[in-house]
Amino acid sequence: MTEEVASRSSSVQSVDRALDVLEALARAGKPVGVGELSELTGLPQGTAHRLLQSLQQRGYVRRDAARKYSVGTSAMRLADAAQRSLARSSRPFLAELVTLSGETANLAVLEGDDIVYVAQVSSPHTLRMFAEVGRHVPPHSTAVGKVLLAAMPRERALAVLRRTGLPARTPATITDLDAFVAELDLVAAQGWAADEEEQESGIRCVAVPVLGSGPPVAAMSLSGPADRFAGGRTEGLVAGMQRVAAVFAAG
Repeated sequence: MTEEVASRSSSVQSVDRALDVLEALARAGKPVGVGELSELTGLPQGTAHRLLQSLQQRGYVRRDAARKYSVGTSAMRLADAAQRSLARSSRPFLAELVTLSGETANLAVLEGDDIVYVAQVSSPHTLRMFAEVGRHVPPHSTAVGKVLLAAMPRERALAVLRRTGLPARTPATITDLDAFVAELDLVAAQGWAADEEEQESGIRCVAVPVLGSGPPVAAMSLSGPADRFAGGRTEGLVAGMQRVAAVFAAG
C-alpha cells in the first residue's frame, strides 16, 4: 500500500469513527462519559476521547460540568438544514398521497423525544385535519410516532417512553406501558401504524416509515375525520402509502 493510499484510508477511518461517536451520542438521548461512549461505539477510550475533543472544538459536541458529552449546536444546525431539505423534497410525494386518498398528508420526524411535523399537503375537503408544521407532539399518541418507535431497538424506545410518559391526550390514548409495547410489536410486524383518535378526538391517522438503507429517518401519514376512515379504509391505503414512501426514500 502506498503512503498516499494509507493516508486516505486512515482519513476515511477517522471520519467513520467520528460519525460513530455522533450517532452514539444522538442515540443515547442523554449526556454520556468517555467510558460509556467507548462501550457504545466499541472504540478504545483514548480514541473516543481524542475524537470528542476534535468534535467539541468544532461545536459538534458539547461537554457539561460533569465531564459528560452530548450533541452540540453545530450538529443541530446540520439537523435543521437536513429537515428543511427533507421537507422540500417530500412535497411532491405528499401531494401524491393526497391525490391517492383525498386526505391531508404529513411528513414527521423524531426530534429528541418529540414528534415534529416538518411538511404537509392539505386535503381538498373543507372538513380536514391540520397538523401545524413545526408542531411538537408526544410519540405515543400518534401513528407517525408509533412507526418510528417500533423501528428502534426496544430499549431505546422504552427509554424515550420513560422520559415522556404516556399522558392521555384523549380517552382513546394508550396510557399503559405493557399495552403500548404490544402495540409496537403489532406495528413492527405489519409495517404501519394507526392512530385511532388517540391524539385528537374525531381524527384518525395511518402512517408508514420512510425506509432507506438504515433505520427510518421519517414517517409519512394520512389523517382526517374518523368517519372518512371507517370500514377498513385505513388498511386499504397502506399499500399505496408504502409505494410512495419507498420511491421518496430511493430518491
